Amino acid sequence: MKDIRPNKRVTALGSAGVLVAATMLAGAFAAPTASATSGRSGQDREARGAAVAAERAAEAGVDWQDCPADWGLEKPIQCGWVSVPLDYAKPNGKQIKLAVDRIGNTGTAKERQGALVYNPGGPGGSGLRFPRRVTTKAPVWANVAKAYDFVGFDPRGVGHSAPISCIDPQEFVKAPKADPVPDSEADKLAQIKLAREYADGCYERSGEMLPHMTTPNTVRDLDVIRAALGEKKLNYLGVSYGTYIGAVYGTMFPGHVRRMIVDSVVDPSRENIWYEANLGQDIAFEGRWKDWEDWVAANDATFHLGTTRAAVQAKWLALRATAKKSPLGGLVGPAELISFFQSAPYYDSSWIPVATVFSKYVAGDTQALVDAAAPDLTDTAGNIASENGNAVYTAVECTDAKWPTSWRKWNADNTRLHKDYPFMTWANAWMNLPCAYWPVKQQTPVEVKTHKGLPQVLIVQSTNDAATPYKGAVELHKRFKGSRLITEKDAGSHGVTSLVNTCINPRVDAYLLTGKLDTADVTCAPHATPKP
Repeated sequence: MKDIRPNKRVTALGSAGVLVAATMLAGAFAAPTASATSGRSGQDREARGAAVAAERAAEAGVDWQDCPADWGLEKPIQCGWVSVPLDYAKPNGKQIKLAVDRIGNTGTAKERQGALVYNPGGPGGSGLRFPRRVTTKAPVWANVAKAYDFVGFDPRGVGHSAPISCIDPQEFVKAPKADPVPDSEADKLAQIKLAREYADGCYERSGEMLPHMTTPNTVRDLDVIRAALGEKKLNYLGVSYGTYIGAVYGTMFPGHVRRMIVDSVVDPSRENIWYEANLGQDIAFEGRWKDWEDWVAANDATFHLGTTRAAVQAKWLALRATAKKSPLGGLVGPAELISFFQSAPYYDSSWIPVATVFSKYVAGDTQALVDAAAPDLTDTAGNIASENGNAVYTAVECTDAKWPTSWRKWNADNTRLHKDYPFMTWANAWMNLPCAYWPVKQQTPVEVKTHKGLPQVLIVQSTNDAATPYKGAVELHKRFKGSRLITEKDAGSHGVTSLVNTCINPRVDAYLLTGKLDTADVTCAPHATPKP
């Protein structure tokens, strides 16, 4: 499930690299291992195409310049472009340009260890803000920044990288939308109609790109970026969906990995990608929603929303009912409420802001909730970015894997889950339903596994994560032999490595700076709970 707020899942990290002599890279451009690409001849052509594209990128490098003013990236961050084939089976065919940015390491030349490349997830998230972790002096990353250039990029289809679209952005953000929870078969039929129209819109507006909007192609792009940076091997940090990019990269290009951290992990098993993954999220979101309600109840002296989870939930249901009867401010109905409130199960950093707005509403200040939850129809750039992010999310998940085409199955699964996990189930179902009517061929996911040459990977995960349930980290840990798993117990914020936790932060630093990992998996106490 993608966070469907306008700026959903766009936490960002990144790093940049200095080019080294092409002669030093000769061994880095071999095609992926036969075991990783064996099977259909199409995969073999794509593997050869990826190697060709990487060689070209190594020769071309990146022409680093000051970033365009409207990208919001201050100096000394620099920006550039990397060209990749639209279709890796046709490396001499149409090329698209990927936007990349970097900031140099803050330490000495002797301390520098290369580029650290970041992906924040989505699918549909931009990584271009990652270098700002240096310019804003984020303390958690200070040690790593001494050794690494921080490099971010917009994946194919995202932002400045040949962006795709499925619907007019103003139409996408208009409010209020229908209540995600259906009251009748007519409500369901209306949502099916919208899903079909959205899938058709993706094809009409972005048909040339759709067949190539896949995780394996993003992984190939990542390897071309590595080559363009002049890096023999990749240092990579992926969060959320970025962990799946890392898992597939480690499978397809095991010998190209130097160090890899995956944080808040997608279960990479083929049977989980992507229909089952979204059903699993519905269960996990309900659990984390209850964690937040318990916290709100424990802080009733501040928020006055009730001293028990049940009391807080009753106020939530009353708010939903009110907004359904008459959208708040004419703009905020149940769909907009879910979009706003879901940030609390996503991130601990949202616990206080969301509870504060909710508290103000219950005390009689409706406008505070309208201001927080209503879309800004005048924010043209933001709405374009929001629609683009949703388009990429849909395109990648729908094209990556085969989805059920029977509405009977969708209806049965989501009706069953909604009974016990009502917070996000139907909203998530409607978001993904276009995949049932997808207009281009759906692929078979890569079988993620260890191949010769893959170094030890560091996996970091909280036990109560809603967006990427804990079992995903366990599954990748099994598949990547020799990997180490750091578990943040009794915590649930999505994205762990950027939080302050004295058990986790030094281990992340040690791995990136020295390559050293603990001899066994580690369980850490949770980071500090927010305090009003």
